[in-house]
Amino acid sequence: MRGPRAQADWADGPPGVGLTKAAGQGRRAMRQLTPDYKEMNELSKDAVTWLTVGEEAVGQRVDNFLLRHLKGVPKSHVYRIVRSGEVRVNKGRVGADTRLVIGDVVRVPPVRRAAPAALPSSSGSATSSPGRRTAPPLPVLFEDEHMIAVDKASGLAVHGGSGIAQGLIERLRAERPDAPFLELVHRLDRDTSGVLLVAKKRAALVALHRQLREARIDKRYLVLARGKWRDEKRAVRLPLHKLPTVDGERRVRVDADGQHASTVFRRQRTWPEHDPPLALLEAELETGRTHQIRVHLAHLGFPIAGDDKYGDFAWNRVLARSGLKRMFLHAARLTFPHPVTGVTLHLESPLPRDLASYLERLEAPDERGDDRR
Repeated sequence: MRGPRAQADWADGPPGVGLTKAAGQGRRAMRQLTPDYKEMNELSKDAVTWLTVGEEAVGQRVDNFLLRHLKGVPKSHVYRIVRSGEVRVNKGRVGADTRLVIGDVVRVPPVRRAAPAALPSSSGSATSSPGRRTAPPLPVLFEDEHMIAVDKASGLAVHGGSGIAQGLIERLRAERPDAPFLELVHRLDRDTSGVLLVAKKRAALVALHRQLREARIDKRYLVLARGKWRDEKRAVRLPLHKLPTVDGERRVRVDADGQHASTVFRRQRTWPEHDPPLALLEAELETGRTHQIRVHLAHLGFPIAGDDKYGDFAWNRVLARSGLKRMFLHAARLTFPHPVTGVTLHLESPLPRDLASYLERLEAPDERGDDRR
């Protein structure tokens, strides 16, 4: 059970710290003079740290709050200190999914962190130790004080996890260490490229999540599939069910007892004489289930080029030898009202060079015959 909310007599410090009245008055004065006073209490590897929840973290889960403050600490360790009870909120034990409110006091135990990764300098040149490679800054398609639209590359996970030390959101936070709030609005599969939204304020995050639930965000993808696609427009409504796997990987199948899932496909270009026949499709997501486009197409008999979960593995090897070494699935466009101003935004990501080059080769006279060579 969580402990009670912070009371008025906590103004002199977290429970059990034993601050004197004078020290408490000094802390109150510092809070009035410095809005970011809570950030001045730098997290330590040798002592317990107390963090007071401000407006930017209202409604945030405890695990996400800790991950934002404990940069460089493995995610597995963050969950371990929560499970063990070393992390407390208002003196009480909490779960990783506990939501914070303004004024909550979070106890963070001593932790050790890896040295921060080298980042590009403000001049654009990389600053790093000898022999250490520095990742280039993430490309930004749109940014204002409320949100960022990032052009995600294929192969980059949106967040760290099992076997992944650092994902897109961790890189973005490392690039912007002074940003008080950066949270993913939605997700893209690791091998999918394209437009990805990140909120810079909790109000924007809540508003964008509401738009996603209400299907007010128009999401369009470009996908290359194998097979003779004839319909100019085809609505696919097939329920999807997630399957648990021993290795922790996510797999999905069409199942009558699954969640409702709806995709509208529009034909863009076809190569019916190619061997095998190919079709470039635009996919409009009316729902946002895991692997929705991939499973819908595979179930219909039109596997996506390069799909290593639901595709044709032998064909994928041929594609790799011909230069297409990734899945041909690209989040090309998002259209939605701005979460604060209401102005309609049209955010587009150009087709990555490797995908565009493959399409160019399909148009070449000597490439239209056989992709099985």
